[in-house]
Amino acid sequence: MPSGKPSPGSTSPQAAGDRPSHGAVFSEALEGEAGKRARSRDVRPLAQLAPYLARRRSDLLAALAFLVLAAGATLSFPIAARSLVDNGFLTGAASAINARFIEIGVIAGALAVFSAARFYFVTTLGERVVADLRSDVYGHLVGLSPAYFQRLRTGEALSRLTTDAMLIETLVGSSASVALRSAITTLGGLALLAATSPMLTGLLVLMVPAILIPVILIGRRVRTLSTQAQDRLAEAAGSAAESLDGIETVQAFGREDTSRRQFQHAVNAAFAASRKRIFVRSVLTALAIALVFGAIAFVLWLGAHQVHAGQMTPGQLTQFVFLAILVSGSAAGLAETWGDVQKAAGATQRLMEILAEKPDIAAPANPTSLPSPARGEIRFDDVRFAYPTASDRSALTGLSFTVKPGETVAIVGPSGAGKSTVFRLLLRFYDPSGGRIFVDGVGSGAADPAAWRKRFSYVAQDAALFSGSAIDNIRFGREEATKDEIIAAARAAEAEPFILQRADGYDGSLGDRAKALSGGERQRLALARALVRNAPILLLDEATSALDAENERLIQRAIETASRDRTTLIIAHRLATVQRADRILVLDEGRLVEEGRHADLVARGGLYAKLARLQFAAAAE
Repeated sequence: MPSGKPSPGSTSPQAAGDRPSHGAVFSEALEGEAGKRARSRDVRPLAQLAPYLARRRSDLLAALAFLVLAAGATLSFPIAARSLVDNGFLTGAASAINARFIEIGVIAGALAVFSAARFYFVTTLGERVVADLRSDVYGHLVGLSPAYFQRLRTGEALSRLTTDAMLIETLVGSSASVALRSAITTLGGLALLAATSPMLTGLLVLMVPAILIPVILIGRRVRTLSTQAQDRLAEAAGSAAESLDGIETVQAFGREDTSRRQFQHAVNAAFAASRKRIFVRSVLTALAIALVFGAIAFVLWLGAHQVHAGQMTPGQLTQFVFLAILVSGSAAGLAETWGDVQKAAGATQRLMEILAEKPDIAAPANPTSLPSPARGEIRFDDVRFAYPTASDRSALTGLSFTVKPGETVAIVGPSGAGKSTVFRLLLRFYDPSGGRIFVDGVGSGAADPAAWRKRFSYVAQDAALFSGSAIDNIRFGREEATKDEIIAAARAAEAEPFILQRADGYDGSLGDRAKALSGGERQRLALARALVRNAPILLLDEATSALDAENERLIQRAIETASRDRTTLIIAHRLATVQRADRILVLDEGRLVEEGRHADLVARGGLYAKLARLQFAAAAE
């Protein structure tokens, strides 16, 4: 959404309207995603997902029910195998063998149905929970003040909406199900193992630490190497994103080969880190397989001797082996999902931090209604302000002025004088640290910010446009605007000629963020968006500063049309654009130092006269 942008030297460290490029956002998001999502040892933040699960209670209950049924069907297989060996193979009766295989077939069919139903309900639950969470977080983000986005990078916010939400989706829609199924299978399997052969079960349990300790130690090394490999990959992706985002500069200076070499170096570094990780992971795989199957073979050898001695039946040994494999696999599944649980806990905490953030600008408990019909009067009364990230320097100091309804007032001054800060305070991106601001007699702190902002239309120096058509971008100013109103606004803003020259006219796509438009066309479209809003106060921030003479003439003519019947405040560096203003306010270091019409201010010989002399002399040269 559009917002103010400071002039060079402004006290705002980062304007709310400064939008990172796609490449920058992509690079930042990758940096956040590439292995940097730390695991949290404290899994209590996951409890904050309970309200989202409660919204989908029916899916949750169905998922749990089918999960238990699928685990029960899985544990039934070893019992069926024992029955097949003892009551089928050993008796030699074909009917007994047939009956046992029918039994196994029924169990397999039940397992297939239960597993499919479990997958459906669990995956649906995960998708729905994350969709709800993403919607809540984004809805909260767009209501936070610009000051928040000076503390949290846009790329980090996007990464939380994507990567962190994806980690939660993995947990709710997959890992939690695997963990619960593995826990049920492990506990149920251990109980059946103990019932089948307490002695062999005891030996198997004693072997677990001998298997897990070396696997865990090498696993930590694998995780460290994985993080390093992901870091190198993120560097390679960041290098590529930076070069591609500035491709015109790269080609203009003939640095294609340099960019290729830099990217190749980054890719080779990522490959070297990945190869080291792959080698250690291979060693871990070999060790795990050797230890697990060695332990099973040893237990199986002992069991075979018990069968030979008549202490176990062949069916019992078969059941034991099946159960041992199931339990070991389930235990391994639990260990793997624990990492997902820890990552999801950290992700949940990061998302909940956003939801817990309170907007700096919020409606009071009992807001004062702005008068209707609107008059468009503005008053600054001893306003003082410093940006939160530059609190040691005041942007405004004791600023007082009044703008009458319908008046056109220009605000000028050197860079860093506080001109754009006036607009940011008027739009309530920030509230003053001292003094008061009034619109139509109502103080800013007493009004609802949403109702307050409806009194303003705004055109930024670098107006933010969006993907879509000309109609979409103009209607952004007022959602309920009709097509006739949109066309009237475009005509008033001198935008219709270039719109009709494009394929499909008003309905044709303008491309990604309307980048296909020239600077003048973007400004005229932004002005049309402001006009269709039909607000009583129009704010124009450097609307012609970067335009050629022809576009400046068109914009100036559109501004004169737009200023009729509404209060207009214009920020301009080019003093030629404000000579027709009813009044000019001259700011310097956050203070009002001069006030009057163009001719009077030039005659006084003060700061305005100096600025005018420098600009007009430069123009003459």
